[in-house]
Amino acid sequence: MNPRSWSERFSRSSRLVAWCLMTLASGFMANAAYAAAPQVKTQAPGFYRVMVGDFEVTALSDGTHPFPIDTVVEGVSKQEIGRDLTRDFLHAPVQGSINAFLVNTGTKLILIDSGAGVLYGKCCGQVLANLRAAGYRPEQVDEVLLTHLHKDHVGGVIATDGQMMFPNAVVRTSQIEADYWLNADNKKTAPAFLSTFFDSAIASVAPYVAAGRFKPFSGDVELEPGIRAIAVPGHTPGHTAYLVESGAKDLLVWGDIVHVAAIQLQNPKASVEYDTDAQAAQRSRRFALKLAASHQYLVGAAHIAYPGLGHIRQNGRTYDWVPVNYEAAPGR
Repeated sequence: MNPRSWSERFSRSSRLVAWCLMTLASGFMANAAYAAAPQVKTQAPGFYRVMVGDFEVTALSDGTHPFPIDTVVEGVSKQEIGRDLTRDFLHAPVQGSINAFLVNTGTKLILIDSGAGVLYGKCCGQVLANLRAAGYRPEQVDEVLLTHLHKDHVGGVIATDGQMMFPNAVVRTSQIEADYWLNADNKKTAPAFLSTFFDSAIASVAPYVAAGRFKPFSGDVELEPGIRAIAVPGHTPGHTAYLVESGAKDLLVWGDIVHVAAIQLQNPKASVEYDTDAQAAQRSRRFALKLAASHQYLVGAAHIAYPGLGHIRQNGRTYDWVPVNYEAAPGR
């Protein structure tokens, strides 16, 4: 063999081996670099849209917080709670969602519940940011309908400086609800842990009262074309659901009918210590569950996992929650 030819072949082989080694090394380095990327640990902006007839409804996340099931849920045994949570692959404390719902009727922009604002700390108060991310501005909101005046529903109507978060909106809730929570004298007979709820309700609606923009309503009444109030008392004295109707489609925004779906859909008698009247709350829960299941309403739930949109299916004496199927471009 020609020494030169052998040398050239050896040189080419050496270069090939070197190239392969460099390629492998660069691959290992790239993989090592990717593996070292920091974890982000945040979610996408919390808004999700569905069409209800001709109305566009946007579910807005206010955030999540650990719900202290062991100390708050009443009327069921710890064994039953443990069984129900295990069945749904959960464990205490469960992260509870706080959801609000923005209804664009085409002529008005109506927000149902407003989240906690600053009242729950850093976990929550994200309704405004998510409303903006969804393409809206707070000054565009025409009405805020409150299911009730607990902190995590009313707190978002004011800014940190105490001014109106929705300066052009009228804020509405039931007259019974307003009469109870906006009367500081009622703190004297309420459980002590609810004392600050009275203070927060009064402070939250104060600028709207001063501006003549707080307008309670009475009874089951149509508030706007396609939006009707339905009294479901018990969780609070004037707790209210809102039925949104457009064309042949319906959405029942039911407020705090359910706090922990894994437990209360299996046993509607399960209550929470925040209920003003536990027995009335149970009656309202059974009524709302049966109403939603029998009419196949889409439900907007304040405290079922975000986006809190789904259907109720009766299953003997219990109920199932069937979340909406994800749709990337609703209404198209």
